[in-house]
Amino acid sequence: MPDGSVPASRRSVVVSEFTNSVLDPAAPMLGPVENGGTIIANTAPGCWGPMITPRLRGGHEVTTPVFVVGAEVGDGVAIRIRDITVTSVATASGHDTSPEGFCLGDPYVAARCPTCDTVWPETHVEGIGQDAVRCDACGNPVTPFEIAHGYTVTFDETRTVGLTLPRDAARTIAQDADRYAALPDGSRQHSILTFAPSDMPGTLVRMRPFLGQLGTCPSMAMPDSHNAGDFGAFLVGAPHDYAITAEQLAQHKTDGHMDIDAVRAGAILVAPVKVPGAGVYMGDMHAGQGDGEIAGHTMDVAGSVTLQVEVVKNYPLDGPVLFPLAEDLPPMARPFSAAERARGQRLAEKWGAGPIEPVAPISVIGTAANLNDAITNGLERAARLLGMTVPEVRNRATINGAIEIGRAPGVIQVTFLAPLARLDAVGLGDYAREQYDL
Repeated sequence: MPDGSVPASRRSVVVSEFTNSVLDPAAPMLGPVENGGTIIANTAPGCWGPMITPRLRGGHEVTTPVFVVGAEVGDGVAIRIRDITVTSVATASGHDTSPEGFCLGDPYVAARCPTCDTVWPETHVEGIGQDAVRCDACGNPVTPFEIAHGYTVTFDETRTVGLTLPRDAARTIAQDADRYAALPDGSRQHSILTFAPSDMPGTLVRMRPFLGQLGTCPSMAMPDSHNAGDFGAFLVGAPHDYAITAEQLAQHKTDGHMDIDAVRAGAILVAPVKVPGAGVYMGDMHAGQGDGEIAGHTMDVAGSVTLQVEVVKNYPLDGPVLFPLAEDLPPMARPFSAAERARGQRLAEKWGAGPIEPVAPISVIGTAANLNDAITNGLERAARLLGMTVPEVRNRATINGAIEIGRAPGVIQVTFLAPLARLDAVGLGDYAREQYDL
């Protein structure tokens, strides 16, 4: 507080504020929320809207971090995702290109107007289409990103399916873009619906909403979309104000930008604490996406989110782990049925193998500049978490799991059945029991 006093913790905190696309541990946090409390937020779309809004410095527009009572550096925060609801009526997206001259090294982080050479210019919207975002200072279009092939999609009332629209319908929606996007009052982005792309009309899509951004504040100021090992690699030696070294990236990031489609309602995410109070934030809600987000972008939407947070003391990892819904697990990593366990026990008795080791699913997140290095990072993290060798993790992930791609170029999940006793040893066993009725 301004007078130096500490506000009382609350059982629930409602978040309606957003960052300027930078996660800064020196900035004030909201809350505090008590250990075991609830965070409720109305999130703004990520990716395309912020990407065409040069004043935003990170490519997304995430919520202001919330201080969690009792969360200390070296702990973790277990985040139970209670609800995710899409509020947007429509959105637009597509595969991007970055025209020359519209950024200082990185179009996500340091957009510039090439006419008046202003970095992070204030802009406004004139009309619709890909030249609609204009520099306040000189009036020229500012397009750090263009859509090479894109679509406008609208959703049914039940938020079950969406349909991509033809040109005239997309342009009609673009005329009232903020309303169709349901931009929160505190959002400062231009809606991507203004671009009115319509290259793929008449395509029916399923909705399966999840959070592309969910985690804790990094321990140095970092553009929000770059709080991960792949996008964060673009900050190393960059020519703008947010340049860092490779060592700083490894030390300070928390991998909150995952774009993993299993981070949806019902899942439990455990994130590392690198600043006092953790600073839980969220955003970049996606209406749906296949593994890999191979177009680079998907259907970014506004929505409402309810989380419950709980401190995990002495969390041994520098990155997240996930307990997905059982239906989101790869087939080989799903809990064994009673019939399977009975058959296994008969084999154990026949061959004198002793009792069968109790196991439970876990998904360890790995990130790096490319997928091969991200897999190595995930394997090493899983080994460190469970006190195993990397070869053992490789074996378990092969016969009782899978490597899944969250996002190209470099976010993966090492998902496998892990010994429950090892999960208990690091304070995570009860989350597995809760999630999978073990």
